[in-house]
Amino acid sequence: MRVLHTSDWHLGRSFHRESLLGAQAAFVDHLVETVTAERVDVVAISGDVYDRALPSVDAVKLCDEALARLRALDVDTVLISGNHDSAVRLGFGAGLMDRVHLRTIPSKAWEPVVVGDTAFYGIPYLEPELVRGEWELAERTHTAAISHAMDRIRADRADRRKVVLAHVFVTGGEASDSERDISVGGVSHVPLAAFSGVDYVALGHLHGRQSMSETVRYSGSPIAYSFSEVNQRKGSWLVDLDAGAQAAEFVPAPVPRPVGTLKGRIDDLLTQERYADREDHWLQVTLTDPVRPREAMERLRRRFPHTLALAFAPDGPAAESARPPRIAGRAEIDVAADFVRAVRGEPADEDEIRVLGEAVEASRIKEFA
Repeated sequence: MRVLHTSDWHLGRSFHRESLLGAQAAFVDHLVETVTAERVDVVAISGDVYDRALPSVDAVKLCDEALARLRALDVDTVLISGNHDSAVRLGFGAGLMDRVHLRTIPSKAWEPVVVGDTAFYGIPYLEPELVRGEWELAERTHTAAISHAMDRIRADRADRRKVVLAHVFVTGGEASDSERDISVGGVSHVPLAAFSGVDYVALGHLHGRQSMSETVRYSGSPIAYSFSEVNQRKGSWLVDLDAGAQAAEFVPAPVPRPVGTLKGRIDDLLTQERYADREDHWLQVTLTDPVRPREAMERLRRRFPHTLALAFAPDGPAAESARPPRIAGRAEIDVAADFVRAVRGEPADEDEIRVLGEAVEASRIKEFA
């Protein structure tokens, strides 16, 4: 039994307004080629298929094409919804599909998809507030929700291997700037021990590939979606269950255009030969000139035509204190609290932080539905 573990496609996502649909289509081509060449039996897609709850027409078309091509190869595809997906929209037609198994309803997480001698359990992204009442959870946390689902999965005593798909932040995982915060009350992590007792866990949500244990892994996103992912190697895990899940091999994905960062004074960046290898990269450039250069972006793009983001970090301690707070990769509640401080000149009090937190969580629940 060979499983190809992938996740976080984020179909329809742009990179600083640069369309990535062509790069995502190239990944689908690579995925189909890998399934054929490696004789894959099951493709496991661990959530965030789309980048938003209401995906574009082109994104839906590409997803439809990907699933149809996989089905034509006579392989099974197990797919769960992530925190970026609308579970209802992604799950439409789940009961009508053959060989494509959608798991977007929380209460179906412990209903296995059986392929040969292996049972696949798809745990969609679980918003704690939405399952707490139905599942009679003692706590409104991701740990409580995942633990309940895993307890039901472990209760299946059938003599067969178990593979779990889940979209969650496991304690110890390394985040990137391109992931949406899923914390509830400031807590988003689920302990690794929650996933004990199964043969393999195919995780989604974090965009960098990483092994949490010999049998619990993140595949990461197939494409870089932020400049924090400059050094990440993108691709999928090829897991041979007959040889033991610890024998997984990472299959690199094609790189549509490398991402990179540059930092320095504009004249140096434009003239020094050592930066020549970055001329075809998508770039984030930070200028350190004491005085902000005029027409900086236009000048940079003459040498680096794919410069997408420009920041200023002038040399000197005075400039350091004037920089605005960093936003990318931070929790929404922290950004909102910084806004209150900037507008009013004093921090929000405890009651105001509580109201802001409720607003953030309410907006997340509304988008997820």
